[in-house]
Amino acid sequence: MDNTSPDITMRQIQRDVDQWITTTGVRYFSPLTNMAILAEETGEVARIMARRHGDQSWKHGEEDTLADELADLLWVTVAIANQEGIDLTEAFMNNIRKKSIRDKDRHRQNPKLQK
Repeated sequence: MDNTSPDITMRQIQRDVDQWITTTGVRYFSPLTNMAILAEETGEVARIMARRHGDQSWKHGEEDTLADELADLLWVTVAIANQEGIDLTEAFMNNIRKKSIRDKDRHRQNPKLQK
């Protein structure tokens, strides 16, 4: 794993996650387990956001670890993509193209966003 470069590509992230999982982590968890982990990590991000921007207050001993939790979300998303044979670089570029066509005027015309 190359942790020295600040500019890492999505393909490198996918390779690094695969290398770590197949060596240090021994093997991939089952897809269903990874889906459960994705839900768990999403909940942890939601908890932090609720405390940062919502009405909930921090519990004694809780820490604001949003960056780490978002990295956990990315990690498990990449693991799922690797298991399913998805090239996230290609998928992301296709997603941007889709949104650029589908939502070309949608948000500009949304009165809720004009405030």
